[in-house]
Amino acid sequence: MILTQYYLDCLSQASYLVADETTRLAVVVDPRRDIDDYLADAKEADLTIVGILNTHFHADFVSGHLELAKATGAWIGYGDQAKADFDIRAFADGERLSLGDVTLEIMHTPGHTPESISVLVYEHADDEVAYAVLTGDALFIGDVGRPDLLASIGFTADELGSMLYDSIHTKLMGLPDPVRVFPAHGAGSACGKNLSTEKQSTIGAQRATNYACQPMTREQFLDVVTEGQPSAPGYFVYNATVNRQERSILDVDHHVSALSENEIRDALAGGAIVTDARPNAEYAVAHLRGSLNVPSDGRLAETVGMVLGPQDRVILIAPDGQEQEVATRFHRIGYDNVLGFIPQPEAYFLAHADDMAVASRLSVAEADAALESVPGLQLLDIRNPGEVAGGMIPGASHIPLAELGRRAAELDKERPVLAYCAGGWRSSVGSSLLRAKGFADVSDILGGYNAWRSAHDLEPASCATTKA
Repeated sequence: MILTQYYLDCLSQASYLVADETTRLAVVVDPRRDIDDYLADAKEADLTIVGILNTHFHADFVSGHLELAKATGAWIGYGDQAKADFDIRAFADGERLSLGDVTLEIMHTPGHTPESISVLVYEHADDEVAYAVLTGDALFIGDVGRPDLLASIGFTADELGSMLYDSIHTKLMGLPDPVRVFPAHGAGSACGKNLSTEKQSTIGAQRATNYACQPMTREQFLDVVTEGQPSAPGYFVYNATVNRQERSILDVDHHVSALSENEIRDALAGGAIVTDARPNAEYAVAHLRGSLNVPSDGRLAETVGMVLGPQDRVILIAPDGQEQEVATRFHRIGYDNVLGFIPQPEAYFLAHADDMAVASRLSVAEADAALESVPGLQLLDIRNPGEVAGGMIPGASHIPLAELGRRAAELDKERPVLAYCAGGWRSSVGSSLLRAKGFADVSDILGGYNAWRSAHDLEPASCATTKA
């Protein structure tokens, strides 16, 4: 048996290739949209990709099933509760799929979405115990899939949560302890709140350590899995909808182009938005006024989906040599209106000095002084709910970054704003968003809440916080 995990750090997303070494037949589970790795590995190992399984209609990325089916001729499969605008192979609960001796078995595990499935992988068709289970977004390492995302029309969070309780406590926890667990996401994903950095586990380990897998009533389960969830990025509903549709297919050889001076001018005049993917320190020193800072050294795709819409036309500024990579990360969430990139940004900045700005970033000492002396200063915490539960800077209001675009009107544009996150990455993004929305005086705190807490000799919060 061949079982390969492909892990994408930017989206904390895992996909899988399962194959039989004798027949050389393979299935890809939960593929991303840029399919080069699957095709290259299949070619190198002389494998034929005959099928594509999606564990559910993903909300956090555009699945690559259409791209991979076009490239290979493979069928596209879902659990039989899924309804799509394209031809699918529907699998019943308990149905088996043979790749040779290697056998896959479909297990319906609804709850994160109503159509969610997990995939049991048997190394030999007559094995009594599965080698592994690919759990999609039902069971994570350290967590379970959240049932409260607004991606399942016609179902409430309580209805989905009740389904998830049965899927976790009856079906998945009903598997033997040695079965390996391979989820679709890891730490950092907004599909859960307590995901581990580990890429695999076992049913036994999750039974012992996963808070949501402990014995509890259905009501207790609903309470514990919905409490403190991160705000869902705005693009989640868009992606969940797109993944049901017969959409445009991303060209495997697609490349974004360098824009000429005239093309940049015309695009800006037409309302295009400059997204600057340089590190936030470089952005702070010099950037185009009105541009958004979403650095490529962090969760770029997910964050772009918080501050931009899929219809927005985008001009990229990227670290040298990363232009295509950054564009690919846009495409992974279905943001296909990337017009091109500004070549040699430093030269462009020099030629457009009147359009340049600097970003105000304050040390903790400077922030403390500003809070004491600046009249009307608005202190803004843009972390997620689970993070602020562990403590906030006194006097701060709370608007998570994922909600800032639609809730910016809760702040007064005429008064200065001082924003912070956990470590300073998200606050640079949020501050750039506020400036682009017309806030004239916006600063953020270098090092974020972590630096402030350390400077004030406070104990670390009991709840987990993120690097950014």
